[in-house]
Amino acid sequence: MNEVSAIIIDDEDLARMVIREHLAAYPHIRIVAECCNGFDAVKQIAKHEPDLLFLDIQMPKLNGFEILELITHRCEIIFVTAYDQFALKAFDVHAVDYLLKPFSKKRFDEAMAHALAIISSGKPESVEKLRESLRNDGPLTRILIRVGEKVHVLPVDSVSSVEAQDDYVEIHAEGKKYLKQQRLSELESLLDPQRFIRVHRSIIVNIDCIARIELYAKDSRLAVLRDGRKLPISRTGYEKLKGRL
Repeated sequence: MNEVSAIIIDDEDLARMVIREHLAAYPHIRIVAECCNGFDAVKQIAKHEPDLLFLDIQMPKLNGFEILELITHRCEIIFVTAYDQFALKAFDVHAVDYLLKPFSKKRFDEAMAHALAIISSGKPESVEKLRESLRNDGPLTRILIRVGEKVHVLPVDSVSSVEAQDDYVEIHAEGKKYLKQQRLSELESLLDPQRFIRVHRSIIVNIDCIARIELYAKDSRLAVLRDGRKLPISRTGYEKLKGRL
């Protein structure tokens, strides 16, 4: 078959070495990069656009699932990890396989056979399936924002409001603004509905950051945030807030 490009992502040197040794039996597989942390992985995936990822899950800074959230390139994924509790989620995102360390050469070859069959079919789908899975994985605890080669990791607790800006959302956190390419409705579905209320068709507010509600005009109100910003509240948004404040 044609040459297949691959990236190995694991924070353990020994784990990367084992995968390299097993791949030596596949002369048409070209390792284009090796990464020991999530930030470097996001950069290298964007640079090389590989066909296949060997991806650890628990790593410093960004875990394997967060790496996938930040990339747009379509590729196949073989998770390689020492922890079996992530297996269900791995298959929820349609990973090709889930190799539990330590694994045998036979088990590795089985995963490779599956991966190469999918790649040769020309129908990779793992990254797209991840988007769907994230919506059903419980409220977010942090928001990842990629700006060029830099990744910002924002704890959800630090977010005071989110505003729609065309195809982006503008996220306000700790006195700073961040743009993320995402629809407001999609981000809303990932946030804790007990804390983040859509007070206007284009605005979500963290109710912990509201200092008070002011009457602006007849049937019009403003949310005054603790940082001094004032945001409009729709009639529907006010009804949602009344029972929470």
